[in-house]
Amino acid sequence: MQFSKRMERFDDEVFLAMNERRRAAEQAGKTIYDLSIGTPDFIPDESIRRALAEAAMDPDNWKYALRDSDELLSAVCSYYRRRFDVIIHPENIASCYGSQEGMGHIGLVLCDEGDMVLLPDPCYPVFLAGAKMAGADPFFYPLTAENGFLPRVSEIPEDVARRAKYMIVSLPSNPTGSVGTPEVYRELIAFARKNSIVLLHDNAYSDILFDGARGGSFLSFPGAAEVGCEFFSLSKSFNMTGARVSFLIGRKDVINAFKKLRSQIDFGMFLPIQKAAVAALTLPREPVERQCLDYEERRNALCDGLTAIGWETKRNAGSMFVWTRVPEGFASGMECCLALIEKAGVVATPGESFGPLGAGYVRFALVLPPEELKKAVRVIRDSGMLQL
Repeated sequence: MQFSKRMERFDDEVFLAMNERRRAAEQAGKTIYDLSIGTPDFIPDESIRRALAEAAMDPDNWKYALRDSDELLSAVCSYYRRRFDVIIHPENIASCYGSQEGMGHIGLVLCDEGDMVLLPDPCYPVFLAGAKMAGADPFFYPLTAENGFLPRVSEIPEDVARRAKYMIVSLPSNPTGSVGTPEVYRELIAFARKNSIVLLHDNAYSDILFDGARGGSFLSFPGAAEVGCEFFSLSKSFNMTGARVSFLIGRKDVINAFKKLRSQIDFGMFLPIQKAAVAALTLPREPVERQCLDYEERRNALCDGLTAIGWETKRNAGSMFVWTRVPEGFASGMECCLALIEKAGVVATPGESFGPLGAGYVRFALVLPPEELKKAVRVIRDSGMLQL
């Protein structure tokens, strides 16, 4: 069988490779601390689970949905007004099966073969995969420690900016944990307007910010809705990763084009999942805010614990990830991650999987309670891998 040349654009999925190593270590009897994939271990609120279960008992809800329900669209609008003080309308919203799927398809909407797109480096892998599926040429703008892992549009060459069709911004960032500032957003909006670029903001972690910070929406800034859209996900705030619920919100022309593409490949989100999403969007804020404090406790346990055993790790400002340089003695993030699995039973993700500037870094996901993270730190210390 000769497969399409399109498939040659994609490398092997790093999470699958790391999972194979994890399984091998598990079969060898090693205790595993899996901090590789950002799947929350918190339980979805009972009202969310009940709404899905009750809706699933109605036989009519097992038909094609065909569209987002009025109830769901109204819940998104109300949530944005209440949570972010942003007024949006149903025609500015399109659902998708998670931001990963949305980012994977948006390039097909916005680009032709050979168009250019601006991607952060490091970035979540699907940003690049979506560009490749569309046949677009990626240009990586750097996120460096010296600039707090924030975008600096002044470093993007003018000829590149003129060619670019869209630019992805992810703040709070996966994998770096950096958090945007008003100045950064205003600069991005002005840059997009000047160069006729569609700005796409990945807002998956707006409810996971630390040290008193409060998350927001890109669309709260003047001019944002004219230049771009935001992917807003229920996965991390409400622990609904498996339900795959996200929304593209913003510019009406982009929303309509996105809906047109999706109408060719699916028949709408399963109605019981729509009901679960409505339940999540109408929850009081207190459980989400308590969960954020739990994530902060986990961040402190991991970052401070690693620093205490000689692996200097800075506290991240947001997201459910810790991004840290590999300790001395390791040539790459992959080498370090293999040692973590084989010597300590700790599974992390090598920075190289997030782009060229990820080389020399490791990403940990905060998906275990603080006491388990402290145990993971102890087994790293006891493994001797930091004394190489």
